[in-house]
Amino acid sequence: MTASNSKQAAICGAWPSPISAAIVAAGASPLSQVAIDGAEVLWLAGRASEGGRNTLLRQRGGRVEELTPAPLNVRSRVHEYGGGAMLAVDGDAYFSNFADNRLYVARDGAEPVALSAEGTRRYADFVLDRRRQRLIAVCEDHAGGGHHPVNMLCAVGLDGVETILAEGSDFYAAPRLSPDGSQLAWLSWMHPNMPWQGTELWLADVDAGGALANARLVAGGADEAICQPEWSPSGVLHFVSDRSGWWNLYRFDGAALQPLCDRAAEFGSPHWTFGGSMYGFRSDKEIVCTYIENGVSRLAQLSTATGKLQPIANPYEEIRELRVAGDIVALLGGAPTIPLELARIDLSTGARKVLARSIADLPDESELSVPESISYPTSGKRLAHAFYYPPRNAHYEPAPGSKPPLMVISHGGPTGMASNTLKLATQFWTSRGFAVLDVNYGGSSGFGRAYRDALKGQWGVIDVDDCVAGARHLAARGMVDPDRLVIRGGSAGGLTTLCALTFHDVFKAGASYYGVSDLKGLDDDSHKFESHYNEYLIAPQPEAEMLYMLRSPIHHAGQIKRPMIFFQGLDDKVVPPQQSEVMVEALRNAGVPVAYITLEGEGHGFRKAESIVRTLEAELYFYQRIFGIAPPGAPAPVAIENLPDAA
Repeated sequence: MTASNSKQAAICGAWPSPISAAIVAAGASPLSQVAIDGAEVLWLAGRASEGGRNTLLRQRGGRVEELTPAPLNVRSRVHEYGGGAMLAVDGDAYFSNFADNRLYVARDGAEPVALSAEGTRRYADFVLDRRRQRLIAVCEDHAGGGHHPVNMLCAVGLDGVETILAEGSDFYAAPRLSPDGSQLAWLSWMHPNMPWQGTELWLADVDAGGALANARLVAGGADEAICQPEWSPSGVLHFVSDRSGWWNLYRFDGAALQPLCDRAAEFGSPHWTFGGSMYGFRSDKEIVCTYIENGVSRLAQLSTATGKLQPIANPYEEIRELRVAGDIVALLGGAPTIPLELARIDLSTGARKVLARSIADLPDESELSVPESISYPTSGKRLAHAFYYPPRNAHYEPAPGSKPPLMVISHGGPTGMASNTLKLATQFWTSRGFAVLDVNYGGSSGFGRAYRDALKGQWGVIDVDDCVAGARHLAARGMVDPDRLVIRGGSAGGLTTLCALTFHDVFKAGASYYGVSDLKGLDDDSHKFESHYNEYLIAPQPEAEMLYMLRSPIHHAGQIKRPMIFFQGLDDKVVPPQQSEVMVEALRNAGVPVAYITLEGEGHGFRKAESIVRTLEAELYFYQRIFGIAPPGAPAPVAIENLPDAA
């Protein structure tokens, strides 16, 4: 034992840790889709122990009620990524059920009953039209089969009768009815755009028969991304636009657009899922909003008259799903020592109450690594951003003269963002002696349009450069072991991982979670929402063909000399299993150490507790075997091919 701090010196990467894979899985209780209905707060909670089922909960007084008992699963599959699967209003809860894609209503105290008919339609992002006794929703019809359903806006009567309200665009989102029910605003966009590249905000009158009339374009276009249209209590349309280079708030007074707060900050986020919210109305004069500066969320009250922001005290550095009803704010928040939690804030008193936590039982703070926000130089004279987590354990420290292995994480999307909210999945590694670098590479959201557009035509290049530069930056400063650098990523981050190992000789091993290996195959297999994404990320056809060959790891698998482990859900419709299987076979045939785990009943992202446990334990064992630090007699949760004496 060392005299200074009573910690035992041990090999980094093999420290005993109280944070087991089972604890990570047990603590993985995703929270999402917050709503306020009167004095009550509702939300969705993921149940890893129930196969990843989402259930709808309601806080009523001092108790929490479950409105959707098993086997109901509150989840939408519109755009495959879903979201916007629940609406709570007037004591009733409307929701999409994952198993049959039908709309249901749970009336106060009664069993849920189906509203929509059985069929091929999916629904998301609903709003109640009280006057006409119907829901207005985004509808996706799969009657034609294949990867390209028809998207539209529709009305679903509370008697089950359906009517199409708007069609013709490739995609629709965010139908929002004015307070008096006389107008409907919505977003739409066309291929090849993704919604964070260019969308249109439309406004139409709702006639006596409930149809839309006099539709007109309010804002947006091919190079302006609009998100979250909302109506003020008095019926003034507001929205978020990146026309200034930043997602800022605007209002439309019926004749002209007016910016509310010109700031180098993001008041919006990419539309990967429906129903996201970063602002709401306390009154006509006051907007409660969250915005992102330098990768960190802030909470404030915005005066609609002066455009001034007044900070609202809170402990969070990541805020999403913000809902406002008078003096009551509900949000999902997290910070480096706070896992994502649902909080209710009373603006009149400043009181904050936590209603639900994604992790019920936290390890002692002495076991937790607190990240540092860093920026570092990368290719093209740019700066990249990341969160650096040093290894941390209450009882162990690096052996004298040794440095920790580094795990670089490349987030998915690729138009996404890494946050610094406490995640046990990260602490699993740091508590064992790994340093972790969670990279917001060029192309990430949260840093303005120019940073987001840095990936235009450069996927597989800029993102990889920034991950490589981050690893080199830490190694050059003596903070990590340059001979034990690993990289992991899922989905789009899996392509980053594979490209880093294919085209660079910096990382010594890697893990791909349902990663993209073949860009052409991604185009061929992709669902409608992302079927033209590569035209932005790589190039339009036919120019893309040569770039696909140059950047797809599958065509250069012979260049990978470093060990890899692959994880793949067999039900993945976004990145099909073939994307992993072709890489595994290529490495197997080339004699490179490789491991492959497939998971029945898992899609794009793993939801089941047993899947989380299995993948974490296998990945840890894989690195420990590769680096020769596996504890003697340790069980082998995965077979590693082409590794001498592999179990």
